[in-house]
Parts: sequence; C-alpha cells; structure tokens
Amino acid sequence: MTATPARITAVDTYDIRFPTSRELDGSDAMNPDPDYSAAYVVLRTDAGDGLQGHGFTFTIGRGNDVQVAAIGALRPHLLGRSVDALCADPGSLNRDLIGDSQLRWLGPEKGVMHMAIGAVVNAVWDLAAKREGQPLWRLLAHADPAWLVSQIDFRYIVDALTPEDALRMLREGRTGLAEREAALLERGYPGYTTSPGWLGYSDEKLTRLAKQAVADGFTQIKLKVGADLADDVRRMRTARAAVGSRIRIAIDANQRWNIGEAVAWTRALAEFDPYWIEEPTSPDDILGHAAVREGVTPVKVATGEHVQNRVVFKQLLQAGAIDVLQIDAARVGGVNENLAILLLAAKFGVPVCPHAGGVGLCELVQHLSMFDYLALSGTTDDRVIEYVDHLHEHFTDPVKLREGHYLAPLAPGFSATMHPGSLAAYRYPDGGFWAVDLAGREEVA
Repeated sequence: MTATPARITAVDTYDIRFPTSRELDGSDAMNPDPDYSAAYVVLRTDAGDGLQGHGFTFTIGRGNDVQVAAIGALRPHLLGRSVDALCADPGSLNRDLIGDSQLRWLGPEKGVMHMAIGAVVNAVWDLAAKREGQPLWRLLAHADPAWLVSQIDFRYIVDALTPEDALRMLREGRTGLAEREAALLERGYPGYTTSPGWLGYSDEKLTRLAKQAVADGFTQIKLKVGADLADDVRRMRTARAAVGSRIRIAIDANQRWNIGEAVAWTRALAEFDPYWIEEPTSPDDILGHAAVREGVTPVKVATGEHVQNRVVFKQLLQAGAIDVLQIDAARVGGVNENLAILLLAAKFGVPVCPHAGGVGLCELVQHLSMFDYLALSGTTDDRVIEYVDHLHEHFTDPVKLREGHYLAPLAPGFSATMHPGSLAAYRYPDGGFWAVDLAGREEVA
C-alpha cells in the first residue's frame, strides 16, 4: 500500500487590523492616520504533523478587506496541491500564480494581486522551513546555489542579471559562510529605529524616544518629514540635540514631493547632516529619483518599500538613481522575487537596508537580510534593518534586539505566525476588540 501524499486542504484568510491611528503611531506626511493591518493567510494540510504555513501582507486599514479578497482569489491554485512538491519547489507556485493570465491582467506583477501572491508564497516558505526544522534565513543560506537560482524568475531582468551571474555570485558567497554565521549568532544584524520619528509625535516625545534609542544601542534613527518645512527644521534640530553628532539621522518623506521640492527641502535640512532621504517622490519615478540624487548629494537617496517588482528595482539600479535599496518582505511577490532583488543589488554594489515596522514586517525581513549577509553580500557595512516597536507581542516568535542588533531567530519557519488570540481579537469587524469598539461608536453616534 502506498501512502496518500499530503495535500493543501484549506487556505484560511483573516482581515486583521490594529487601531494604531489613535496614538499616531506610524503617522507621516502622506499617511497621517494609519491603522496597521495584515491581510493574513494560513495554509492547512492533511500531513498529520500539525504544521501550517503562515503569511500576510501589510496595509494601513481601509482596503485590507480588498487585499484579503485578492488572497482568496488564489485559493484554487493551492487546494489539493502536494505539500512535498510545493515545499521542494516554491518557485513552481510563484510561476503559476504570476502566470494566471486573467488575474495577471489586474497587474501585471504589481498592486493588490501581486501583494496577495507575496503573502501566499511567503506562507509556503514558512511551511517549508518549518518542515525542515530551520529558521528561513538558515534554510536559504545553506541551500544549494543552483536550487536557489531555480527559484528566481529572470524574465525582464536578464539585461542586468543572468542566471549565470546569480549562480556565480551565490557560489562565491558561500566562502566564509560558517564564520559569518557564528558572528551573526553572537552579535546579530544591525538595526535602526523609526520609533522616535513619527510625524504626529510631540517634540518632548521625540526627544525622549531618541535618547532611549541611543541608550538601547542604535546608531541610526529616522524622522518623518515633508508636511511643513519649519516644523521639520525644528524637529531635526530637536533630534540632533537629543542624539548628538555621531548618530545617523535618516529622513523619510513618504513620496510627498515633486522633484524640485525634494531637492530644495532636503538641502534646507542639510545643516543637520541627514544620512539619507527616503522616498522623496513617486516610487515609480526612476528618472526623478536620479535627479533628486544628483541634486542632494552627499545626502544619500533611499527607496523601495513601495517599489512594485524586480523590474522597477532593476531600472533604479541601472539609472544610478539610488544609494540605498529598501526591500519589503510583503510588497513584491514573496521570497522568490526578493531573492532576485537582493541579487540585483549585490550585482550593482548597492547596500540593502530593508523597510520594516508595520505588522510583522520586522519579523519577516530579518530573515532576508541575514541570508543576504551570510550567502551573498558577506558584509553588514552600511546595512541596517528598520525597527519599529509596535505589535511584536502578537507573534509567537517576535523579533529580539540587543544593543541595537536583531538577534537571529532560531525557531523553524519565517517568524510569521500570529497568536490565535490576536487573530480572534483583532479580526475586523467581528473580532473581540472590534465588536466592542464599533458597537461603542454606534452608541455614541
């Protein structure tokens, strides 16, 4: 008798929202009142081992239901699929999802459907790493380079990165891996914090949190800018006074400006020695970023959290438009596409400093940066992972920091699993928290 192979039996989705706007956590010049949210997916199987694949993509409130519906539209591609085959080759699912011609029409490879693909693909990687009994960063770092190359879609990027380039880089990256892994486990990966810098915070709160960041071992903080220049001058002066001259201060405009405004505004803040200006203009404006970069040097230009796919990243690099590339673990098509983006950055010699914060983005992206360090770039020089101190308590394996460094997660998987109690409480609109909250608002009205 041959045992029946295990299959994917359910794709459960959840609209999870947290009321962060009430304390102005996450506020910036473009997004003044975000409610940090996750369109969350759980892959269940009949394998009998109790393991599940968890994934999500990040939104900021309204529209999270649209994102959940997009994930649900992918369910037919998953149900009944062999668990063994899926975990042995997540790239096969990635190609099938991107290749669905009718759903592809809604992108292609961008927007809500592409983010949904990322959530599902990341859930598969979470399941694969759990089945291997390894944290994802270690699974990727020790994977056969040829297999990693097979996971990448090189369509549209071979003019900048070929499979042969990728294989050579990954093979070369194995040199010294054991020594770097030992260093990672001992020291961790450097981070920086945005927690002091939300636009809605008072100067007193900014000062208190900036001083705390330095005391916690961070060597870089970030401030949101772009709503009012006089306010930004005052806040930058306040932040610089709080942290001193040796701590880097990055600034982030969240796409607020036209090109000329971006250059003029950044120059107006130059006396406070900003390290980089992040998202100075539209994330789709490659030539605009190049013009800003030329106009604000020596301040660096960083972007990437809203870049739609590997193709736009490729062009930003080809155009010499950025000094710092910021991947997001949940914006593009999951781990597979982020492998391509990391390889592109390494090919062009541009450091990767991921976007994080949100709901669970710190938990996810640490794995990608640690893989990059161990198996590709080989360095943490001028590389930092963003850290924000929101909502980690909702995850079963939350990020851990020591002296401004992310400690390498050791639990198997992609660190994506939320506590069942959090899913029950913050499911919108009928979870325990929201049912009471919305009923109270109706009574007041």
